[in-house]
Amino acid sequence: MRDPAPQTRLLLAACLALTLLLFGSAIATRAEAPRVLPSGQLPHDSRLGPLKNLDGYFPFHPFASREAWTKRSEQLLRQMRVGLGLWPMPSKTPANAVIHGKVDRPEYTVEKVYLESFPGHFVSGNLYRPKGRKGRLPGVLCPHGHWANGRFQDTGPKEIRQQIVNGEERFEVGGRHVIQARCVQLARMGCVVFQYDMVGNADSQQLAHRPGVREKMNTPENWGYFSPQAELRLQNMMGLQTYNSIRTLDWFSELPDVDPKRIAVTGASGGGTQTFILCAIDPRPAVAFPAVMVSTAMQGGCTCENACYLRVGTGNIEIAALISPRPLGMTAADDWTKEIATKGLPELKQHYKMLGVEELVMAKPLLQFGHNYNYVSREVMYHWVNKHLKLGLEEPIVEEDYKPLSRTEMSVWDDKHPRPPGGDDYERSLLKWITDDSQRQVAALLPKDKQSLARYREIVGGAVDAMIGRGLPEPGTIQAANLHQQELGEWRTATFLIRHTAAGEELPAVRLEPKSWNKRVVIWIDKMGKQSLFDDGGMPKPAVRKLLAAGVAVVGVDLFGQGEFTADGKPLAEARLNGEDKQQTYAAYTFGYNHPMFSQRVHDVLSTIALMRSGETPAEKVDLVGLAGAGHWVAAARAVASSAVDRAVVDTDGFRFAKLTAVYDPDFLPGGAKYGDLPGMIALSAPHPLWLAGETAETAPGTAPQEWSVAAAYQAAGQSDNLTVFAGKEQDKPSAAVEWLLH
Repeated sequence: MRDPAPQTRLLLAACLALTLLLFGSAIATRAEAPRVLPSGQLPHDSRLGPLKNLDGYFPFHPFASREAWTKRSEQLLRQMRVGLGLWPMPSKTPANAVIHGKVDRPEYTVEKVYLESFPGHFVSGNLYRPKGRKGRLPGVLCPHGHWANGRFQDTGPKEIRQQIVNGEERFEVGGRHVIQARCVQLARMGCVVFQYDMVGNADSQQLAHRPGVREKMNTPENWGYFSPQAELRLQNMMGLQTYNSIRTLDWFSELPDVDPKRIAVTGASGGGTQTFILCAIDPRPAVAFPAVMVSTAMQGGCTCENACYLRVGTGNIEIAALISPRPLGMTAADDWTKEIATKGLPELKQHYKMLGVEELVMAKPLLQFGHNYNYVSREVMYHWVNKHLKLGLEEPIVEEDYKPLSRTEMSVWDDKHPRPPGGDDYERSLLKWITDDSQRQVAALLPKDKQSLARYREIVGGAVDAMIGRGLPEPGTIQAANLHQQELGEWRTATFLIRHTAAGEELPAVRLEPKSWNKRVVIWIDKMGKQSLFDDGGMPKPAVRKLLAAGVAVVGVDLFGQGEFTADGKPLAEARLNGEDKQQTYAAYTFGYNHPMFSQRVHDVLSTIALMRSGETPAEKVDLVGLAGAGHWVAAARAVASSAVDRAVVDTDGFRFAKLTAVYDPDFLPGGAKYGDLPGMIALSAPHPLWLAGETAETAPGTAPQEWSVAAAYQAAGQSDNLTVFAGKEQDKPSAAVEWLLH
């Protein structure tokens, strides 16, 4: 046979190439999961927009009834306590307070005080006591803000003289020492006053005030603040500072000359943050007066004012509302609080009115002054305290001049009372004590019976609820949209969007359904999204086909950051952060205002469950499957959804939050390692049916004392038979899981 002509050879080659191209394209098309949106179009999802940050807008929407507010306040208080690392409260140890170095003034005395909040960690300050008073007296706690040198603050005389001219101050001494000024005046008014240091200020030098992210403190063991390991256990400087305030209140309220039922708290700026946070989470203070801090605008710029979860879905106005129905007074200035009269105060007034005490909230705008706690602002506070601590003083109350304390007279440390150790090693030792104490408390929650299981659910389950930040959506709140159906032989395929309109979220999803459907749905969650339902040829994988053959519908979904959420279809490798340098960014500046990506993906699973339960053709049974690196999302969703999930398949693949080393890891969950890590979360599945895989002999639940025993939770619930632990080969997991689901 002779060779074809050159033109013929070229034509044959072209035809062959075209055939291969078309065949290859067909294979490539079949190898992709069906798209819901046109190629190149991303879901209309609010989470793809800018992250919230501390400079956003944080309105408060008052509740219509006391019952609705009670439910919300309980949820918010738990969220705050979890974020601050105070859920449960650390084990309280003796304060071992030392009072010494009395300074005598004609109308009052001043003493030096230091006490231990944690063993070896000291709160320092000055105690002012009025003279000539008998019995238990009203008390005032005075945290300070970000004044240079804190309690030792001394502003230059030239600046103060100008303030006197401007009407900001009455006396030079009072202006130069504004922190002392209010303590002196309150003591003259008959109050016992304790002014104490912020961490890293004045005599509190064991830790720096803003040490920030430091590579040397990011270690698997013996870490420091701001590290991933600290955040994974909700150990933060704001939590430390808040706990200092709580322990200070413990000690102060037990002083023999203080009436524990008549204690006020007041501070400005960062001290204002300490004031309303303490009074929000602790019911003991009777009166609160946070100055120039509470607003719908900037929420607090220092690391000492931010913690993961603290302001997710809320803000300082609503947090301040937790003080109700106790008296809440505020001042505003020409700063971020300047709009309080129209944004914040009206809502607080409405809230207090709903509680029947509208007159107990007040804000005084003093917009002629910048950020301050000057004489004019202090005068507003004196009248508020006089009225609500029932001091009975004739008004107006006028602040008088005084002789200030020298630094030597104020400082609590001297030769007889040496300064305690500080620095990096001390910081590590403090966090080790906090970690060990927390682990002891968590270990004590190990369920042994139904009563202890209920306590475990309250603490660990409550923490998980706060960290995930959303429950199962109510029926009817989730809809399917853009539905497109196609017949594929023995089953039909539907592509659609799962829409959570109120949250501004939509998820691309695919549903494979047999033509004879038995009203059961398996939601198949995978790290690759809905693509995981299909093999390389674009056909359902064997495990999925087996479910379909049994009459079960299977749903795959692109969770946030998967599949159609990304331009290339690959899962996001990093979570976004607020901050230009991801290595140096403080986690709370992002996760104090935004849900972590881990939580967002769990939200998506919950939305999918809700739709399957209450859509146009609701399923009678809904199961969850998380294999090949998706088990941790399913475990969290099951913990929140509880009995809304009939059967759950969780393959942990050995995952532990404690193994994460970066806050921008997509699976980073602040607090994830604190409550027994992933096994602690899985144990919340009890008593509902669970198939568990991925745990080696070293990490299997119940085999290591540092891990939560999932088996113990099921035994405590009296449902040990509902737990199946798979110990077979990796390649056998899908078929074994499906076999368990069907039988």
